[in-house]
Amino acid sequence: MTSCRKKKDTIANIQVLGVNNQPVNQCMVVLYGENTTGLPQTVAVFDTSYTNENGIATFNFNDIFQLGQAGVAVLSIKAQKGSEQGVGIIKIESERLNEETVFIQ
Repeated sequence: MTSCRKKKDTIANIQVLGVNNQPVNQCMVVLYGENTTGLPQTVAVFDTSYTNENGIATFNFNDIFQLGQAGVAVLSIKAQKGSEQGVGIIKIESERLNEETVFIQ
């Protein structure tokens, strides 16, 4: 007899806060991997989303992480709205809700 386990979602929520720690609506948020080897290589992750009225941009990584796959991804974050911008880093663990906050100014 075999058992099947349903894969849980791998989600990243990035909250963007601006002046006075207020949520920033319609801010462009980019998550991307960076090449750390110095050799020419295609970056596996590059995704863009926009924040909602609560300042949260949601990314779904179900297609990248497969059931039973071990490991994590460390991605750079760039948030920008008009001339204001901020950066950060997020560690994505499979089958979890991963969250990070970025402040723009």
